[in-house]
Amino acid sequence: MLKLGVVFGGQSSEYSVSLHSVASFLRQIHNEKYDITMIGIDQNGQFYVYDGSIDDIEHDHWIPQATKAAWVHKGIMALDGKNTVKELDCVFPVLHGKNGEDGCVQGLLELMNIHYVGCDVMSSAISMDKEIMHILCDEANIPCADYVCLKANEENPSFEMIQEKISLPWIVKPCNAGSSYGVHKVENKEEFEEACKDAFFYDGRGKILVEKAIEGFEIGCAVMGNEEVFTGSCDEIQNFEGKYEMKGAEIICPARIDEETFAKAKALAAKTYKAMNCCGMARVDMFVTPQKEVILNELNTIPGFTATSRYPSMMKEAGIEFSDLIDKLIDLAMQRTISAC
Repeated sequence: MLKLGVVFGGQSSEYSVSLHSVASFLRQIHNEKYDITMIGIDQNGQFYVYDGSIDDIEHDHWIPQATKAAWVHKGIMALDGKNTVKELDCVFPVLHGKNGEDGCVQGLLELMNIHYVGCDVMSSAISMDKEIMHILCDEANIPCADYVCLKANEENPSFEMIQEKISLPWIVKPCNAGSSYGVHKVENKEEFEEACKDAFFYDGRGKILVEKAIEGFEIGCAVMGNEEVFTGSCDEIQNFEGKYEMKGAEIICPARIDEETFAKAKALAAKTYKAMNCCGMARVDMFVTPQKEVILNELNTIPGFTATSRYPSMMKEAGIEFSDLIDKLIDLAMQRTISAC
């Protein structure tokens, strides 16, 4: 039986999202196939081994029942005085944002010589940093919005200087964050200044992007694979501007786009996945313009993972049920040599 570690929680603004994702994940996984060790991270970054109920994870009551833990070669050890190491064959990180999908936990697992689900250190880091992603996409001829990167403690172009290069409206967002926190659509100087302050607050590395707001609507495509890439279905965000206002948005799957645009979106998703050197899984978010152009928005290396989240829903639409999807992603992780996709 494969010894599987499932990591949840974390220090990012998406801590609560992770708790909901992992609860759904644990309810759907084929338990008979795995010897599961639940590993939680609190908001201070402390690791724990947890063996309580799924409900208590979901409602954030798990920490009082957990035991502090430390990583060791090929496994994790509860700090309970017994010095017992729980060896792990593979880890499934159900983490989002900072220290989850930016390459940090992936690097830790590489050092511990443990297989893990999803993108490796490099592809996680470059996909998380939206400035680096833009630079690589430019090299790969992947269409993206025009942008300017602003950096803390440096002299940056003024509102007027940016406006000479990029016409309003803009999207201002952190370069290194995994959610819609700190993301704003702006149409004037006052909104721009407030948006910049908020975006810098949520960015962990002092960089934010000012992007041209693309006219149209947002779609996504679920992608999976190592050397061979499989694209699932595409979905559509209705009222995607509501997402930036933290009001939520309705998700429609499959996306209401014609067959040609659908194929174009899947091809762009696969091309982006390969350009970022991804493996395991990713959700590629794109825009469709009124002219039916497909333009990349961003790439998420650990997308939401509840049964109704976008990534599992798109894979279900493509014929892969949630429980089977988990199995496939673990299989992909075990096929890879650690430190390489």
